[in-house]
Amino acid sequence: MRTAAESTGPGPSPDEVEPPASPGARRGLRFAALVAGALPVLAFPRAGLDWLAWVALVPGLLVVRAAATGREAAVRGWWFGAGFLAAALYWLLPDLGPALPLLVVVAGVLWAGWGYAAWALLQPGRLAAALVVVPSVWVVGEWLRSWHALGGPWALYGATQWRHPAVLGLASLGGVWLVSFALVAVNTAVAMVLVTRSVTAAVLAALIGLSGPVVYTPSSEAAGRPMRIALVQPGVVDGTERRFDENERITAALPAADLVVWGESSVGFDLDRRPDLVARLTALARAHGPLLVNEDARDVSGRISKTAILIGPDGIRGRYVKNLLVPFGEYIPLRRELGWVARISAAAAEDRVPGTGIVLMRAGSGPDAVTFGPLICFESAFPDQSRAVVRRGARLIVYESATSSFQDSWAPPQHASLGAVRAAETGRPVVQAALTGVSAAFDAKGRRLAWFDTSRRGSVLAEVAPAGGRTPYDRFGDYVPWLAVGAVLVSGWCAVRTRRGR
Repeated sequence: MRTAAESTGPGPSPDEVEPPASPGARRGLRFAALVAGALPVLAFPRAGLDWLAWVALVPGLLVVRAAATGREAAVRGWWFGAGFLAAALYWLLPDLGPALPLLVVVAGVLWAGWGYAAWALLQPGRLAAALVVVPSVWVVGEWLRSWHALGGPWALYGATQWRHPAVLGLASLGGVWLVSFALVAVNTAVAMVLVTRSVTAAVLAALIGLSGPVVYTPSSEAAGRPMRIALVQPGVVDGTERRFDENERITAALPAADLVVWGESSVGFDLDRRPDLVARLTALARAHGPLLVNEDARDVSGRISKTAILIGPDGIRGRYVKNLLVPFGEYIPLRRELGWVARISAAAAEDRVPGTGIVLMRAGSGPDAVTFGPLICFESAFPDQSRAVVRRGARLIVYESATSSFQDSWAPPQHASLGAVRAAETGRPVVQAALTGVSAAFDAKGRRLAWFDTSRRGSVLAEVAPAGGRTPYDRFGDYVPWLAVGAVLVSGWCAVRTRRGR
């Protein structure tokens, strides 16, 4: 039976929802929400059913919409979120161990509001509100969990469309957030069609689905001659000396390039104390082009950082220290309280030291030199990092990555696919050299130029055209999440006024 408060508030009438369920049936339906939450993950790599993203939320929407009360709908939304995160982050189990289920359960609460909104608005006569509020609640949840302090923006729903540059036209307008909004809006419209048989909802679903191609433009503003970039991928090589030697061997076989990129942790020595290695790298740079390597070693003071180092024909030209570290993988948040995780998992035994800001580098010299922004691994998940280097003047974005801890999981292709989204958002070509794969390159619209999977060893050459200009997302940033926050607050205010007025 609905409570007095629920009977006067927004939401379906008693004859539009399931009758009060027994505890066993209620648990079964919550488990159904959990399973429904895992379904959308199939739209990400490596499963790669990206078309599924347009309808994968519908089962979850219908499960939460059918709840007898708003509270039960919120609980089912919570279970849905837990299922989504469990499926999306399963590969973190070696790093987090028993802490992963706890993380999934706690973070799943971000979907509770989405469940309540679907319950309240997937009703006849509420199509417009549903198409605005339900996607807005989803985007707000994605935005909240994207803060570095809360773990970071992995598996944002809009990233499922990485293979569709036309759809990613929305990313150039409003970032990955706008792509997520459009996907959830289409799912909401489809659910409304199933619930109300609304022709209008079907038409709106089609129009929203076509919005990406409408704003997509195939041209970009060139900013320099095309560059030949070599991405070096030695694969899984045990031992720091052997890893360095293998990167060196592969590079020595390359033709001349405008930039040669090694993966994250490719140099396991402190180059300040190894002039012999600097000399070897400098010789490679003279013969094959500027060389961007990545140092992961303890310095003279005993600290460890991840550092991108540009080597030119005359030696070291620039350094960038990774700013955003991987929670538990490279540091443990609140180590005093959570340090026990390292004793039961492969979490970081000690914290690496983060950098202090963005750095730009230049490949080449004279009028043909190209300014690029070096970023490291996990930082490709953060839209604000790529925007930051573009605002500083980068014409190209270069990522160095290593996902060897998750080599046989879905993590490496998911990670590499983010380059397409960042390219579309910023209007800049993106390349990523991964130590063990996937290495990839994308043009300024997010179109794939190269893909060197985890099973391959050696190098891949990509020709990319540096780009200038500013996309709307470059200029205005995360306005879509802020608008979503506003929509959620306004809808909540309207619901409270409606409840008080009855």
